[in-house]
Amino acid sequence: MTTPLARVRHYGAAHEGTGHFWRQRLTGAANAILVVAALIVILTAVGRPYAEVAALFSSPLVAALFVLLFVSVAIHMRIGMQVIVEDYVQNEAGKVLLLAASTFFCVAVAAAAIAALVKLVAGT
Repeated sequence: MTTPLARVRHYGAAHEGTGHFWRQRLTGAANAILVVAALIVILTAVGRPYAEVAALFSSPLVAALFVLLFVSVAIHMRIGMQVIVEDYVQNEAGKVLLLAASTFFCVAVAAAAIAALVKLVAGT
């Protein structure tokens, strides 16, 4: 049951459902575009010596592409895990713990990927 005001504002019980829905769709669309671009770069790098690959990834455009990809995928992953936890975990304490762990995991994945890219570009 929804009130007329809730139908007009398109808010669910948490008052953020529509924004959450659109953020997930936006990051999904961004991921599709960024993955295609990343695959083109990766296929270009296949078979090249390490120095050439490092030089390719040192390009500001390519590095920015991969940083955007890592961040977008991490945000999308966090949103998806939030939906799963909120839908299937009944215990409030467990829900809070899992949401916090999921957020930290997504940040760690993005940070590790960006650190690996920096290491590749720096040559260390």
